[in-house]
Amino acid sequence: MQYRTIIRITGLLIGLFSLSLLPSACVAVIYKDGGGMAFIKAFMLSIIFGFILWYPNRHYKKELKTREGFLLVVLFWVVLGSIGAVPFIFTSQPNLSLTDSFFESFSALTTTGATVIVGLDVLPKAILFYRHLLQWLGGMGIIVLAVAILPILGVGGMQLYRAEMPGPVKDNKMTPRIAETAKALWYIYVSLTIACALCYRFAGMDMFDAICHSFSTIAIGGFSTHDASIGYYNSTAVNMTCVVFLLIAALNFSLHFAAFSRRGMNLRVYFKDAEFKALILIQLFLVAITFITLMKSGLYDSKEETLDYAVFQAVSISTTAGFSIESFHVWPLFLPILLIFSSFIGGSGGSTAGGIKVIRVVLLLLQGSRELKRLVHPRGLFSIKLSGKALPDRVIDAIWGFFSAYALVFVVCMLILMGLGLDNVTAFSATAACLNNLGPGLGEVASNYASINDGSKWVLIVAMLFGRLEVFTLLVLFTPTFWRN
Repeated sequence: MQYRTIIRITGLLIGLFSLSLLPSACVAVIYKDGGGMAFIKAFMLSIIFGFILWYPNRHYKKELKTREGFLLVVLFWVVLGSIGAVPFIFTSQPNLSLTDSFFESFSALTTTGATVIVGLDVLPKAILFYRHLLQWLGGMGIIVLAVAILPILGVGGMQLYRAEMPGPVKDNKMTPRIAETAKALWYIYVSLTIACALCYRFAGMDMFDAICHSFSTIAIGGFSTHDASIGYYNSTAVNMTCVVFLLIAALNFSLHFAAFSRRGMNLRVYFKDAEFKALILIQLFLVAITFITLMKSGLYDSKEETLDYAVFQAVSISTTAGFSIESFHVWPLFLPILLIFSSFIGGSGGSTAGGIKVIRVVLLLLQGSRELKRLVHPRGLFSIKLSGKALPDRVIDAIWGFFSAYALVFVVCMLILMGLGLDNVTAFSATAACLNNLGPGLGEVASNYASINDGSKWVLIVAMLFGRLEVFTLLVLFTPTFWRN
């Protein structure tokens, strides 16, 4: 294990991450609402810490193997999530405890969107901007950004890319070189963010809110600058802007790359993709069920209003964003439970969404169908095809393993929360919301996570990491085989 090389790279990444603290300090100066010193102190501390890790190991530049790649990915998220908590510790508004500071930082960086902060409307602009910027950085994955620049620092990036990128087939690259792949992902990401911010501005948001919400929308994070979330604007135009960009961000970014890089726009690429079609069908089904149930409940005055609520909340929860225009936990209980279960599916592989991912669910259903056929025709040979291509059995085996591990982590975390004193509904929904990187839950965590005990918050931080790193990347570190030479 190349520990000194790993420490050197971690120091470099901390130094790079510290630069993300400076824009928030600038926002504090522009709006003159205080809070700037917290970010300056955090910047100095992170620079010094990164230098301490890097300088003694600056000459260790050995090539990383796959095993070191997994360890480095986990270290990045744990260390950078911890560094991200420092401004929350230093600032006096909001006045957060150590546990709450870490919870807010990890929730932002993993794009979970669960918050312990109450009174967002009166917070300093710098803090609001920082929360959204953390989500934006975490949305695509700080590791992918690092992969784009690590070759410049003399480090290969393929191991990091394979450990970080979601989806069952990780060896496929959009461009021949991994650095070019990461850069292409970020070009798409930044372009979508700019487009989203402009649409929010035209829909009625002021520029600050438009920028912040574009960060959290494209990251599918769910943070807002207001306690009422998107419902603060009471605008169908804002709601539909959010829905459209959530769906775009929930698609595989390699599809965006393929659609816009081949001699102009080629939208047929989307409709040829099996995962895209499955995602759209799931969204249509959820919207229809939500709309019909709300119509029968008579909660709203008109069909148009009901449809607005149904479309927004179904898409927001199922894509694991967690934005709200209504407290969906007051709806008929069937709907909150249905939508929380839909967050287990999440978005496409290779997107910024959480959850198990649509592609895995599709393949699990195809595998179930194959097993039924084998019962009828025991000697038959049946292959699983996706977009006309047969998949090797190792992919299906990996997906079954992932599903089992995901379920195990969910059950263990939920039982621990119940053991720490949370009621059944709160424990179930909080675990689902954090493991799926969703955010809002039911019971005590319907609005925020401020009221639950500190022990439960640390368990949920671990659940966020498991969800963001897609279970195996973190779980593999707990196996004795990983640490053997």
